[in-house]
Formats: sequence, C-alpha cells, structure tokens
Amino acid sequence: MEVIHIHHPHRIRQTDFSPMVMALGFFDGVHLGHQEVIKTAVTIAKKRGVKSAVMTFDPHPSVVLRGNVKHVEYITPIKEKERLIAELQVDYLFIVHFTSEFANLLPQEFVDQYIIGLNVIHVVAGFDYTYGKMGKGTMETLPFHSRNKFDFTVVPKLSFGHEKISSTLIRKALKEGQVHKLVDFLGRYYTTSGVVVHGDKRGRTIGFPTANTSIDESYFVPPVGVYTVRFYVNGNWHEGVCNVGHKPTFKAEQNHKPSIEVHIFQFDQDIYGQEVIIEWHQPIRSEMKFSSIEELVQQIEKDKQIAQDYFLLRNN
Repeated sequence: MEVIHIHHPHRIRQTDFSPMVMALGFFDGVHLGHQEVIKTAVTIAKKRGVKSAVMTFDPHPSVVLRGNVKHVEYITPIKEKERLIAELQVDYLFIVHFTSEFANLLPQEFVDQYIIGLNVIHVVAGFDYTYGKMGKGTMETLPFHSRNKFDFTVVPKLSFGHEKISSTLIRKALKEGQVHKLVDFLGRYYTTSGVVVHGDKRGRTIGFPTANTSIDESYFVPPVGVYTVRFYVNGNWHEGVCNVGHKPTFKAEQNHKPSIEVHIFQFDQDIYGQEVIIEWHQPIRSEMKFSSIEELVQQIEKDKQIAQDYFLLRNN
C-alpha cells in the first residue's frame, strides 16, 4: 500500500493517478463498520480492474474546529490506522492534513478537488458520511455534486445487538474499562503500543516484576484497574496481567498520569527500551489501596490466577 500525504491546497493532477475506487471516512478504530466500507471499495475496484484507495484525515477535526481541544486520544493513532488499512489490501491511502482552510471547502469544492480531481470513478462511504464546510455535504447530496463523473455505494449501518458499531461506542466501552466488549466492535482485541521504561522496580521486591510501559500519548488508554492482557515483545506474544494505576498502597498522592505495568508470566528478559504492544483482553478489578504489602501480594496472586484461568480456557 502506498501512503500519500496531502496538504491543502494540493497540486495533484487528475492524470497523476489511474482510475480509482475510493473509500471515504475518518476511520478511527478501523472497526467492523469501517472494514465493511473499505472491503466494499476493494471488492468493487477488483471487479472493475482499477486501483482501490482510502482517504482519511489527520489530525482529528475537533482539534482544528474546536479551539478548546488541544489533544485527542485515538483508538487507532495514524500509524496504527495505516497498518490496519494496509492489511485490507488497499492500494493507496491518502492522508489529508486537516486544517481550517480545508474544513472551509464547500461540498462541491471538496468533491471537485478531492474526488474528481484524484481520478476517482466510484466512491464508497457509510450512510452517515458528511463532507464539506459544516458537514453540509451528505450521501444524499453526493449525486448532485458528482457532476456525473463518478458513481457511489452507500454502506448501511452495521450493528451489534441493538447498537450501531461506531467509534463513539468503542470510546464509551474504553472509558468504562470494558475492554472485553471491543472484540465484537473491532473484530480484534484492542491494542496499544509503547516502550518499556525504568520504573521504581518495586514489583520485583514483592515477587512480581513488571514491565513499566510508556504508552504513546496518542492512544486511548483504559482507565485505572487491573486487566488480563497479552504482551508482544521481540517478536513473541506473552500472557500477563496489567495494572493501570497510581499505586495507592505505596503513594499518598496521585500522579497526573497513571503508570502501566505488566507482569508477564514465566518471563525473565531484559526488555528496557524495547517497543512493545499490549493487547487488552478483560477487566479483572478496579484499583484498590491495601492496608499491607502482604494483603497486596495476596490480591496480585488472585489476579494472576484469574488471568491464567482465562488464558487456559481461551487456548483450549
């Protein structure tokens, strides 16, 4: 997959690309609904014998359109989004740098410059996709704005149970720590990437050494608590239990940012400085303050057993 970054106003000519089928959306999470849109575009492109493409935007529009929003946590930061879209066998990924100038394009201007102007012959988008200034362009207005230069496919709502699968629904589950629900929305377990850093090394003194992990700040991290996780490092997956928290048993004051520490089962390697992935499987409990180290150790043993039982059941 070729990744093409576009800054507005772009200088791409229609003849720079062969005809394409393009999927449009922000695609944060690349959840099952997003995958349906992208897979539809890939299928149509193959049937027509042309290239498939996805157009997304970076940063999140709220950073540009809302003055009080300085930072957004993503379900899939841009690099993760690239990786997941590439797995869907897309030929081109267009990443448009979202600015206020770009946001002010009228719907017709957006279509002229970013669809017709890129030699797109078929558009695929979700039923609720909007484009142009203030989102005034919709899938109902697209035929008018197309100038008969392309046709399009509208992908209907994809639901799980009675709820529409959406980035909003996934964020809600994440905020509540319900990481086990995300498989039904994403089609995969939720993951975050980071680097193993030096911590206070207190875990090893009580028999539970941990990998203190600094997660990329672009990610949406589950709330404080204890979770069953898998941990990817040096090309291998390992099972473990993760604590997201402020260590109230040891510290009277909370840090601004909770620590993320993973106790990896049957593991004894020096992995400081290594890039790692945490795959979040299920919540175990909320964070607790214990009256003694002994009480804490007993609870960690219980947490570990819960996680091991989970993986034993899952792997059989």
